[in-house]
Formats: sequence, structure tokens, C-alpha cells
Amino acid sequence: MADVKRVERPLSPHLQIYRWQLPMLTSILTRITGNGLIVGTMLAVWWLLSAAVSPEYFAVADAVATSWFGDLVFTLSAWALWYHYLAGIRHLIYDAGRGLDIPTAEKLGWACIIGSVVLTVLTIVIV
Repeated sequence: MADVKRVERPLSPHLQIYRWQLPMLTSILTRITGNGLIVGTMLAVWWLLSAAVSPEYFAVADAVATSWFGDLVFTLSAWALWYHYLAGIRHLIYDAGRGLDIPTAEKLGWACIIGSVVLTVLTIVIV
């Protein structure tokens, strides 16, 4: 039988080797905000459905939705919606083959982060 020679392969590096970069952060935030939008949607749907069930049940759901917790969830959902929208536009730019160099990718990342915060504040002020 032939001798099997084990090939020494490098271990996959992790975060102790890689430093955080803005494109990495924006990619992670896109995934988090996409999943986080589910929480705000569930709270809004619960509030709407409770109105169809009974006035007592609606009073409970309305108390939760208008509490500090509901305000926090809806504010973060507004930010997540704006961030996810802007990140989608950024990915359309990437899909067109533009903005793939590091300086432009970082500028687009900052545009998503800053733009989503500004649009969230405008949404809260207007609504």
C-alpha cells in the first residue's frame, strides 16, 4: 500500500488576523438589518391584527406598540429599512461593475451608514 503523505495546509484565519474593514461591516449590517426588519413587521402586524380581534386585545397591543419598547423597535426598523434600501442601491452599483475599487467601496459604505441615519432622523421628524 502506498504511503499517504499529509499535506500541510494553513489554517483559515479569523478575526484575530483580519482587521475590521468598512465593506465587511456594511455587508454584515445588510444581513442584520434584513433579518431585523422582521421584528418591526411582526410588531406592526400584531398591532393591526389585534384591532380586528377585540378592543381589549387591541389595548394590550397598543400599549406595547406605543411604549418605549415599541418606539425603540419602530425607530430601529425605520433605520434598518433605510439602511437596507441604500445597501441595495449600493449592490446595484456593484452589479453594474462600478465602485469595486477599495476607495469607492468605502465611500459607498459611509454613504449607506450616514445616509440611513440622516433619512431616519428626517422620517422621525416628518412623521
